[in-house]
Amino acid sequence: MSWMDEYSRKRMSAADALQAVRSSDRIWIQSGCGTPTVLVDALVARAPQLHDVEVVHMMTLGSADYTRAEFKGHFRHRGLFLGANVREAVAAGRADYTPIFLSEIEGLFLSGQLGLDVVLMQVSPPDAHGFMTLGTTVDCTMTASRCAPIVIAEVNEKMPRTHGETQIHVSHVTAVVESCRALQELRTEQFTEMHLRVARNVAELIPDGATLQTGIGGIPDAVLTCLEGKEDLGIHTEMCSDGVIELMEAGIVNGERKTLNRGKAVLAFVLGTQRLFEYIHDNPSFEFRSISYTNDPFVVAQNERMVAINSALQVDLTGQVCADSLGIKPYSGFGGQLDFIRGAARSRGGVPIIALPSTALGGKVSRIVPVLEPGAGVVTSRADVHYVVTEHGIAYLHGKTLRERAEALIAIADPMFIPELEDFAQRSHYLDGHEMLEASRMARAQSA
Repeated sequence: MSWMDEYSRKRMSAADALQAVRSSDRIWIQSGCGTPTVLVDALVARAPQLHDVEVVHMMTLGSADYTRAEFKGHFRHRGLFLGANVREAVAAGRADYTPIFLSEIEGLFLSGQLGLDVVLMQVSPPDAHGFMTLGTTVDCTMTASRCAPIVIAEVNEKMPRTHGETQIHVSHVTAVVESCRALQELRTEQFTEMHLRVARNVAELIPDGATLQTGIGGIPDAVLTCLEGKEDLGIHTEMCSDGVIELMEAGIVNGERKTLNRGKAVLAFVLGTQRLFEYIHDNPSFEFRSISYTNDPFVVAQNERMVAINSALQVDLTGQVCADSLGIKPYSGFGGQLDFIRGAARSRGGVPIIALPSTALGGKVSRIVPVLEPGAGVVTSRADVHYVVTEHGIAYLHGKTLRERAEALIAIADPMFIPELEDFAQRSHYLDGHEMLEASRMARAQSA
């Protein structure tokens, strides 16, 4: 049978394809801009016939109706990285959160610890040889498809065709559901002047020939605009946003001095707009790989001058970083932060960075705090932290004492909160006596 005959035989409606799901199944859903919305909607429509189905994924886009209260007992969500569409359900106890490094998720599938029954994915149309691609989002989905007996593919005419570890043959899928719809987009927030001030400090730490890992949001987007004049930058990251387009077109990002996958922007997925989808289509400059590769610290470390730029919700005066929760409430996930922080730390000439605004809630609260909120999770330990950057300066913590850490972090805090931070540091004997307090003030003056 030719692949075209096989494709025709497997082609069906979403409703018919989702009949393959049974009660108590565990389902993996491709994430980000690759979220197979047509299949997800068909899954939710089957709710009355299903019980105890576990839905597993990282951050998806669009609605996640299977987490709604009326579907309790029909679906239960297990989040490996949380997006806005599932946070309320997790906080209410209708869904679960698993703290885990992204680099280790695929190992759960392969070991059987998190066995999968069904995979829902979105792919590009097949080529002349019957190969489709995962398009915008490889993440953990390629590995998931090799571990699950049922693989349902939404074949979307508008999904870009991408290079790297993205190809899946028609023969490997159970059912094909055709669509022609716009992909889910993620439009990033417009960065502010404060984000730009943080970004300028970050850019000071990026040498020519560096390989970059950046996330998404105001500060990472602002950093990308501060790299004019840099030369021969490369990319090895879990994700890219629209901001890389200008840098690649200007020749600032060309990968010429990368020591691993030279000339290639290596990533696991993109989060962006139609403009980015069109840019990555059949573009061999991008090499998509599974997250178990992109985020493996031992792989990351093979990139010399690896610069990892990650964010935080809070940093305490000893350097502990909370990035995944607001107190006891899960907010996002471990993501790739520690994967890349540790990889960059072991890279020759590497620069591991935690970048954050010094305040939150319009300046009402400090993100540099005496201690983390009760119940807050530590994503990156104080021994792993090297650089902490705010709009007020750069603090280097690695190998420093608790006193030196407190001095450095107070120096980059918002001035409004410095007195209470100094008071706590003195009472905790991080800063002990007048001489230590004066040293803290001198450090602050030097960073201004």
